[in-house]
Parts: sequence; C-alpha cells; structure tokens
Amino acid sequence: MRQVLLTRRQRIFYHRWQCIEIRELNRLGCLKGMVVHMAGFFGLFDYSKPGPGVQKNASKKKSFVIFFEILARKFWKLISVNLLFALFSLPVLTVGLANTGLSYVTRNFAREKHAFIGGDFIDTIKKNWKQGLVVGIINLLFTVVAVFAVVFYFQVDDIIGYIALALMLSIILIFTFMKYYMYMMLVTFKLSIKQLYKNSLIFAFAGFGRNLLLFFIFGLFYILAALILYMDLVIGILVVTFMYILLFPAFRMLLIQFTVFPLIKKHMIDPYYKEHPNEDKDAKRALNIFDDEEDDDEEKVFEDTLPTEDEEPKTTFPRQYSEEEMRRLRRKHRRKDEDDDGTI
Repeated sequence: MRQVLLTRRQRIFYHRWQCIEIRELNRLGCLKGMVVHMAGFFGLFDYSKPGPGVQKNASKKKSFVIFFEILARKFWKLISVNLLFALFSLPVLTVGLANTGLSYVTRNFAREKHAFIGGDFIDTIKKNWKQGLVVGIINLLFTVVAVFAVVFYFQVDDIIGYIALALMLSIILIFTFMKYYMYMMLVTFKLSIKQLYKNSLIFAFAGFGRNLLLFFIFGLFYILAALILYMDLVIGILVVTFMYILLFPAFRMLLIQFTVFPLIKKHMIDPYYKEHPNEDKDAKRALNIFDDEEDDDEEKVFEDTLPTEDEEPKTTFPRQYSEEEMRRLRRKHRRKDEDDDGTI
C-alpha cells in the first residue's frame, strides 16, 4: 500500500497534542493525563489508532465507471490535447503525426498515468515521426481509394457490382478495426511498418467483439452529426466543426485506448514479460501494469507511520516542482538516456 508522510508542521502538532506540550496545559499537570485519557476514551483526535484503510480484496469498479471517471478528471486536458491534434492535422499529410502524439497522451490517461500535454505530445512525434508519417499517408491513401471504389461500385447495377461493393465495404470495416490498434502499438512497441499492419490485422479479428462495439458507438456520433447537418446545413457545419476541433478526436482516441489495451496486454505485453520478467521495467511502470507483489517490492516514497513520542520528524513531503521545472528535468534525463523511450 502506498503510504503518506505528515508534514513537519503536522508532526509537531501531533507531538504537542499527544504529549500535551502546550504551554498552558503543562502548567496544569493534572490536565496532562486527563486529556490523553479523554482522547482514548472518546476515540476523538486519537491519531495513533489505525484507520480503516483499503481492503486488499475490495471489489474493483466496472470498466465503464472507470472510463467516465477518467473522462471527468481529464476533460479539460483532453480539450487541450485535442486543440494540438487539430493544429497538427491542418496540413492533412501530417494527420499520422497528430494521431501519434494524441495516442501517447490518451494512452497515459487511460492507464491513469501523468502526461504533459504539450511536452509529451511533441516528444512522441519527434521519436516516432518516420513511422507516424508513413502510417498516416498509407491510411490516407487507403481512404481515398476506398471512397472512389465505393462510389464506383455503387453505380454498377448488376450482381458483380453488388458483390464488389459488399467486398469493399467489408475491407473498409476490417481496416477501420485495424486503425484502432495501429497508433497504440506504434507508441508502445518497437515494430516495423510491416509488423505494425500485420499485428493490427490479427487484432482486427481477435478483438472483433470490442471492435464492433467501438464501431457502433462512433457510428452513433456520426449519425448524430449527419442529422444535425440535415436539419440545418450552416449551423450543422459550425457545430460539427466546433466539436471536432474541441473534443471528439481526443474522446474517440481515449475510448479506443481504454478498450483495446486489455487485448494488447494479453497477447503482446504479458507473453513478453513472462519470458523476460526482469527487463523493461520502466516501460512496465509507464503502462501502469505492475502486479500487487511487484508493487509491494517497489521503493516506498511516502510513509504513513507516525513518530513515537521521543522521535523527531526526519522528513517532510518532497518539494513540488513547477511544470517548467519538470520539463527541464525531463530534458536532462532524456539527454542521459535517449534510448529509454518507454517502448517494449
């Protein structure tokens, strides 16, 4: 269990209360013992008693509950990273880079890990710009070809045209499922472009149920957008554009990360650490997938044990760094070990 230290001021206050070292009470020796016994008798202000704590086998929250809790906590940060995504997507050809940065930040949010919106977004693009650019262009070309193919086969009024149209729609569906996994694997693993698409194709079928669920959820949003456009074209364009720039891509990517990660963990991460239990612990920590036993073995940063009456408080909370100081520290550590990028 992660533990917490009292600050020096709180410790001193605790000592003074526990030992009745307040000047006025020290003058009245008879009150010294009485107050201590009253604290124990009524159970008030008796900080030496252990609290209820958290049960080890406490029931876990449902996944959708955790998702909406994360969405509520990170709402304004999602808006911030979505604005960055919209900005980097403006040249169109760089949409793959924008998805790379967005995927890393939302992956950390989904795994309940901290992420610097601007710093991590840009750093991830710098580290993966080649693959991100290539994947983005390939996906863009596929989309253009698929749209032209659907329009063409839709106009062919015979059995061959219907079969070709159905086949093309099936390919588009599978490729859409593949894209749910591409950027997640791109920022998490060291894979070639070929391996990236091969694994994405495997997951498109291995996680067919959850992929279909995501497709259905996003489809509802697209239908809603189409209805708004149908009701009033001008207002609809403004509303849809506003929601796209403000939130939707980040929300979409967060939901994807939250949904597909268990499958990736089961088929890629767990087998790797089963064969290499002592390797890439930094990456394991970055993904927040330590087991309870491993978590107990980690160095404890904070401690909730209270000092004895004769013990002086030795430590306090570590000083809090500003975001700018944290950026400088991150750059300093990055220069020391450029290869340690949190990938497996």
